[in-house]
Amino acid sequence: MKYCDFCPVGVIKPPKKHLDDKSSCVTVYCKKRRDSVTIISSALENLTSIILFLLYHTAEPVDESSVKKMILTFEKRSYKNQELRIKFPDNPEKFMESELDLNDIIQEMHVIATMPDLYHLLVELNAVHSLLGLLTVVDLLQELTDIDTLHESEEGAEVLIDALLEGQVVALLVQNIERLDEQVKEEADGIYNTLAIIENMAEFRPGLCTEAAQQGLMQWLLKRIKAKMPFDANKLYCSEILAILLQNNDSTRELLGEMDGIDVLLQQLSVFKRHNPSMAEEQEMMENLFDALCSCLMLPSNRDRFLRGEGLQLMNLMLREKKMSRTSALKVLDHGMIGPEGADNCHKFVDILGLRTIFPVFMRTPKKMKKTGASEKEHEEHVCSIIASMLRNLKSQQRSRLLSKFTENDCEKVDRLMELYFKYLEAVQQADKRIEGEKHEMVRRGEILDDSMEDEFYLRRLDAGLFVLQLICYIMVEISNSGISQLQQRVHQILNLRGGSVKLVRHIMREYAESIGDGKSDEFKEAERKRIMDLVDSF
Repeated sequence: MKYCDFCPVGVIKPPKKHLDDKSSCVTVYCKKRRDSVTIISSALENLTSIILFLLYHTAEPVDESSVKKMILTFEKRSYKNQELRIKFPDNPEKFMESELDLNDIIQEMHVIATMPDLYHLLVELNAVHSLLGLLTVVDLLQELTDIDTLHESEEGAEVLIDALLEGQVVALLVQNIERLDEQVKEEADGIYNTLAIIENMAEFRPGLCTEAAQQGLMQWLLKRIKAKMPFDANKLYCSEILAILLQNNDSTRELLGEMDGIDVLLQQLSVFKRHNPSMAEEQEMMENLFDALCSCLMLPSNRDRFLRGEGLQLMNLMLREKKMSRTSALKVLDHGMIGPEGADNCHKFVDILGLRTIFPVFMRTPKKMKKTGASEKEHEEHVCSIIASMLRNLKSQQRSRLLSKFTENDCEKVDRLMELYFKYLEAVQQADKRIEGEKHEMVRRGEILDDSMEDEFYLRRLDAGLFVLQLICYIMVEISNSGISQLQQRVHQILNLRGGSVKLVRHIMREYAESIGDGKSDEFKEAERKRIMDLVDSF
């Protein structure tokens, strides 16, 4: 009787592939019933579990000594592997065994990621430099830089991050991912893990974003985002990392502008002009790209690039098409037109007939905004901010065209403005009432109202709608001082009818004038305050 060498039960006629392939035991030939195979298979699984349990509980405890031993073993195997690779570059069989040994020790080193207080050993024993020279350690680096692990031991994390940055980790990672082929799943996963390392480091130390962008990361991200490939997790992650790099960082914003990044962002977003994202992940990518564009427009030089790249025309079309991109397009227009640096964009917006698009959005807040994640207040804030920016920046003919919009259809837009005024006034007054009650209670308990507490209360008022109310009041005083008596009369008529007060509007505007110009020069702040107060006094 013949038996299959790899099957636990006898086989009458073992198929040929049994002799070649250990994984292809075919149970249909077994001379015993199939149940016996199931029993034996189950027993083998139990035996494996027992062996793993014994190995785990009899393993050497991980402490400083064992970690040192592990790192030194890694260094020796890494050196041996490099030596054999140099000696036999065209004969992989010669260094294959050393490659496997090196991989084994790298897998063992994953345990160090659970002990961030021992990260200093990686630096002291020069293991970081060796790790950076190996593409195969991306998984290990991702675990070592996991943000939760880093926060477990700030001291150990600082030492590791310093050593990684000193070894120009981002430049090396970018060089590695440039060689990878995303058509191969393992290599695509390698790119994803690399981006995770960069995100972890940026979250732990935001200051490294500038250095990372300059070490080739910005260029690679833009190249990957515009690559003609199907949407996948890597493209989503690239958009997320790009938004992180640009957040509160003028250096990276300028770098993106110099690399024609504004055009790249506009090209990628143009896809969503007439089509909604096909899935939630693609919607997230779209929002990341919009956020990146908004960050870029905080820099005046990028406003000009946005203008030349016909960004205004794209955003205007998105508003007309009424797709999911509409809310974000509104946010981009707000960022592009705000402040004196937005004057050119304001004039161009009127020239491309943007008033025909923005006022219907002003007159009626869309009801279907849940899909985009935007609130009614956020929508109305952006619209009012755009109109306020145009009133501030437009001159001559374009300003006349804007003001004439408020006189159309028996001043219906003034009526809408006053409707929003009373809506947000009520919301802010309710918030003020709650805050005053809390202050009174704190004083009763003998607690001190310091500056930080006052700042927190002010932020709560802004969140309740104070900023939108200030924008509405600014529009009211601007159109009332436009020289068109019809507009001034309508504003005062509605105020009187609904028991409003000119004195209260002036008070809101004075508060607005005091807080204006954050981040601007003292000269600008003073000039802008004087301009606003002149409008208020003439209201």
